[in-house]
Amino acid sequence: MALHVMDEANRCLGCKNPQCQKGCPINTPIPEVIRLLKDHKLDEAGWLLFENNPLTTVCSLICNHEKQCEGHCVLGRKGTPVHFSVIENYISSTYASKMVKGPHPSNGMKVAIVGSGPAGITIAILMARYGYQVTIFESKEQIGGMLRYGIPEFRLPKSVLDDIQYRHLELKGIKIRPNTRIGDAIGVDDLFRDGYKAIFIGTGVWKPNTLQIKGETFGNVHYAINYLANPDSYKLGERVTVIGAGNAAMDVARTALRKGAQQVTCFSLRKKIAASQYEFSYAKLEGVEFEYNKKPVEIVDEGVMFRDLVEQEDGTVEEVAGSDKLYPTDSVIICISQGPQNAIVNTTTGLDANDRGLLVADTCGRTSRPGIFASGDVVNGSRTVVEAVAYSKRVAEAMHEYIQSHLENENR
Repeated sequence: MALHVMDEANRCLGCKNPQCQKGCPINTPIPEVIRLLKDHKLDEAGWLLFENNPLTTVCSLICNHEKQCEGHCVLGRKGTPVHFSVIENYISSTYASKMVKGPHPSNGMKVAIVGSGPAGITIAILMARYGYQVTIFESKEQIGGMLRYGIPEFRLPKSVLDDIQYRHLELKGIKIRPNTRIGDAIGVDDLFRDGYKAIFIGTGVWKPNTLQIKGETFGNVHYAINYLANPDSYKLGERVTVIGAGNAAMDVARTALRKGAQQVTCFSLRKKIAASQYEFSYAKLEGVEFEYNKKPVEIVDEGVMFRDLVEQEDGTVEEVAGSDKLYPTDSVIICISQGPQNAIVNTTTGLDANDRGLLVADTCGRTSRPGIFASGDVVNGSRTVVEAVAYSKRVAEAMHEYIQSHLENENR
């Protein structure tokens, strides 16, 4: 591994105007990291990665590198780009075990983090760096949000998340309350009552979008977000139909094959697959089949009725009359994204949401209610992990400024 990593590092041109860094949503200082590694300063390179991105070990595994850092590498224009994902994973996973420092000196002020997905973890770590006493409220048993319950083990080992919990949260003095859903027994007003100076909401999007077609309530029909959370609890049979063709659909299809399905087919509305080429290629390699330009119109006991679509030059699609066809299957998994659950919005006054149920927040995460901040999928809808981290860095700074401003006003 080390030799391969150094081979990749030595291919880097060290561009003065690094396009790879510009292609990274979180602006990772890629040339500097590689330079440090080549100078045998692995610890410094690791520190730089974690300082810029608390979830660097995660992003090195699941980022869409082909459209971000590696997709912008100048070597990729005529050949093979530098595979920074391999370099980043080696450095971050090797350096992670050396991160044993305790919490920063406390400033005596509390902040609450609601949700422990990518955004929540990032905010918690950054606020702890400022010295705040941080408590994470997580509705599920373990931290990670979509990272733990929406991404298969073969793409993101749970041990990576366990390591983040230990080294970045517990060692930093961050408290975690699992199985605690804000909006039920405890509300936002209770948190303010108990002295939290600011509250961050990063509850993600856990409510599956539906097809709204006949047969969707049948017992052999499931939603991707539920299936990925615990695939071992499902008995899908030999033939599985996956409706959708994004990265999550690839996860579903590949997981189903690993759990015993013999034939898995993804159905896409268009010819162009929404998933990354990397994930699509792995799915095809593992035996996932694909049907294009198909619209589900009804689910019946024997399978799914699909109607053919024709793509027009202007990008629109038209249905082909009389083309309905039954595709037999044992189980159906619907994978067309998710929306938010609104327990917090419904129980909190002064907190605005848009017509999709997403929280309304400005570019720094400030919501309509002072002291409450939000970012991640609950604001922007389903996005990538690295985008959530990048946005959350701005939010953490805004939270800190808000608390300090109120502190100054109180001391006048």
